[in-house]
Amino acid sequence: MVEIVQFGVETAEAETALVRAAVAQALAFERRAGDVTVLLTTGEEIRSLNARFRGIDRVTDVLTFPAWEGETVLSPPDGYLGDIAICTQRAAEQAETYGHSLERELAFLAVHGALHLMGYDHMAPEEETVMRQKQAEILKEMGLSV
Repeated sequence: MVEIVQFGVETAEAETALVRAAVAQALAFERRAGDVTVLLTTGEEIRSLNARFRGIDRVTDVLTFPAWEGETVLSPPDGYLGDIAICTQRAAEQAETYGHSLERELAFLAVHGALHLMGYDHMAPEEETVMRQKQAEILKEMGLSV
């Protein structure tokens, strides 16, 4: 199950449905199952989360909080994979900057976060290549490729 929570923002139902579908698509792509909560929030709130949990006092686009931090999660016993926080303001700014729709950017951030919850990262160049390929394939399956 993918639960969407909004804090300080009002997102259209079509956008929340898209975020839910993007997370579900990423899980299906990886043949994984589990519950995820997605927080759609403001720049101020994501900045606070980033400062509190990462020690970085700035707005970011997406944060992830895996249930088993640092582990590759195949399927935790209780079925909970973790949380994703998405800044809708930053998503809108990035959509404009990159010249694509807000829907595509929200889906990208949701997929990106879901892959992090499943243990993928992009700190090393080889990891980044794998993650980028997976993101592109999932978005293509959703009809949202660039």
